[in-house]
Amino acid sequence: MTLSQLKYVITVANARSMNEAAKQLFISQPSLSVAIKELEKEIKIEIFRRNNKGITLTPEGEEFIGYARQVVEQYDLIENKYISNENEKKKFSVSMQHYTFAVNAFIETVKNFGMDEFEFAVYETRTSDIIEDVKKFKSEIGILYINDFNRKIMNKIFKENSLEFHEVMTCSIYAYMAKTNPLAKKEMVTLEELAEYPCLSFDQGINNSFYFAEEVLSTYDHKKIIKVNDRATILNFMIGMDGYTLCSGIICEDLNGSDYCAVKVDTDEKMTVGYITRKDCVMSELGKMYIDEISKYKEQVME
Repeated sequence: MTLSQLKYVITVANARSMNEAAKQLFISQPSLSVAIKELEKEIKIEIFRRNNKGITLTPEGEEFIGYARQVVEQYDLIENKYISNENEKKKFSVSMQHYTFAVNAFIETVKNFGMDEFEFAVYETRTSDIIEDVKKFKSEIGILYINDFNRKIMNKIFKENSLEFHEVMTCSIYAYMAKTNPLAKKEMVTLEELAEYPCLSFDQGINNSFYFAEEVLSTYDHKKIIKVNDRATILNFMIGMDGYTLCSGIICEDLNGSDYCAVKVDTDEKMTVGYITRKDCVMSELGKMYIDEISKYKEQVME
């Protein structure tokens, strides 16, 4: 296995065409095909499936490409630093469920570290995408929650994808709503009281399983429910329709403003917020700084 072969498969995966990849690499298409077939033979997996419509990555190929990208990116960093003397920025990215405190922790990390050496990325996305992002090295860290309901299934998925879950904090369940909601001034609300208002839930796309839901009590038969795909829309529905969503109760007024509140839900249910990482990777210093920022919110967990 050579570095050139790794660069070849990455280029083919990006181009989705052997001919186009050969043009980009300035080699002949037959030479490229031979190099990739030799690599597939050596590593004993099929990276690409070839048909009349072109080529696609196999599941094993997708995983291999993730490792290949990491190796090539690290080589490029070394080459730029010690050979080319180019100051190319390193990358740090996090994928997360729609938690304002996770975004705020990222902001504080960037402020404390500075942006001179790193290029930063944040992906607020679906649960399945968080798992895929960390698995394929798109993100170093994935922020999500588990509870008694989804714990067994999620741990199985983590294991199958060579991921580890690390607990940060365990929280009670709160209804997050606008202060104009008729229930906003109560110290505690029941699910029956909430039933009269729209429950706002993040859509999980084709993986819309109860186990992937961002909101706890996902199997509860809500009388009214509205699916959304971003945090700003949820906030709009809280104001416009007295909607609510179920959350940890951690409030970040700096980002969301002071028009919202969290009211404890009358349930024994708990949620454990944590992060996933690759089993075979050592966390970067920047990653550790970010987790330290996340951990500060343990002091704000309401009981």
